Amino acid sequence: MSYLGEDIPKLGFGMMRLPQLEEGGTDIEQVKEMVDVFMAAGLTYFDTARAYEGSEDAIRQAVVERYPRDSFQIATKAAAWAGAKSIEDIEEMFETSLKTLGVDYVDFYLLHNIGNDRTQFFDKYDMWGFVEKQKELGRVKHIGFSMHDVSDVLEKALQDHPSMEFVQLQVNWSDWNAGGVQARECMEVAQKYGVPVVIMEPVRGGTLADPPHGVAEIFANATPKMPPAEWALRFCWNLPNVLTVLSGMSTLEQVQQNVESYKRFQPLTDAEMEVYAAAQEAMATAVAVPCTSCKYCMKVCPMGINIAGIFAAVNRKSQFSFRQGQFWYGFMTREAKGSDCIKCGQCVMACPQHINVVEEVAKAVELFEDPSLEPVGPS
Repeated sequence: MSYLGEDIPKLGFGMMRLPQLEEGGTDIEQVKEMVDVFMAAGLTYFDTARAYEGSEDAIRQAVVERYPRDSFQIATKAAAWAGAKSIEDIEEMFETSLKTLGVDYVDFYLLHNIGNDRTQFFDKYDMWGFVEKQKELGRVKHIGFSMHDVSDVLEKALQDHPSMEFVQLQVNWSDWNAGGVQARECMEVAQKYGVPVVIMEPVRGGTLADPPHGVAEIFANATPKMPPAEWALRFCWNLPNVLTVLSGMSTLEQVQQNVESYKRFQPLTDAEMEVYAAAQEAMATAVAVPCTSCKYCMKVCPMGINIAGIFAAVNRKSQFSFRQGQFWYGFMTREAKGSDCIKCGQCVMACPQHINVVEEVAKAVELFEDPSLEPVGPS
């Protein structure tokens, strides 16, 4: 039985982390090169959002103005929790997306990151009804939502809003059995309701491309020439009921590598599944804070603290050495330290990984801001 998006290639272009110019702004010329390689391989799905600064504009310049409209799909999103005060604000978000993208319609329109305390905002302004109306008007082809939450939340949303045609979920081998994300259970719920899945974070914000040494060694022993990033993507390509798998590509080289990985993909063997199981066990003991560096917490932090950088420092300490973690903490907190946190809690609500950000930042302060510690350089 066919499903929505079955004919769409399973490697999608996630445009959250585009290359930047030294003087600031998106490197559009490099993005055009990346798009050309992507499209030349027969790949067609581009994912953006109002919250991804410069991304919708980059799609207009690199894709919409250079390729026939029927040769690609655009997905974009609106977050009711990100500053909306009325339904008029929601309407303005949508109109701004269309104008910035330079299109009359979008192929896939998502309510951005429901779950936790954020769902109330989508309910308050009836964004569910709003996107249904836009579909009726032909300004959106397919409607859905993204979330980083547990399976019960997903099931309730699909029960309450049966008009939703697809979902976007965080799925990767590392989160497959993780309690805070429940990737496996969420995939099972989506399939139960006949709703296809756009997979995001298959490489977990890039962290699975450079995993801790013990994890990397497991993959290298199994297939020495296959990089960890390819192992991550193959895990997701092997899953059923997948509309596409988004890779947040930041360089031309990453696009080229992912395209080649996609071309040579074959269904996973039982032996390869055992490799993933071993990697999952090793990873569970190596990562202290399950941060994907989406930086949603930083967008709402009134003190301008580099929270993602602090968590990267904590994980470097856990995975490698205290010295590496200490150096990274100092490097990431040059403008605002963790001790500047006023414990307002806005970051906790914004975090899609359900991390108690305030508590984890306090732990980092205790680790790295001891005045008796000697400053260190890179090692």
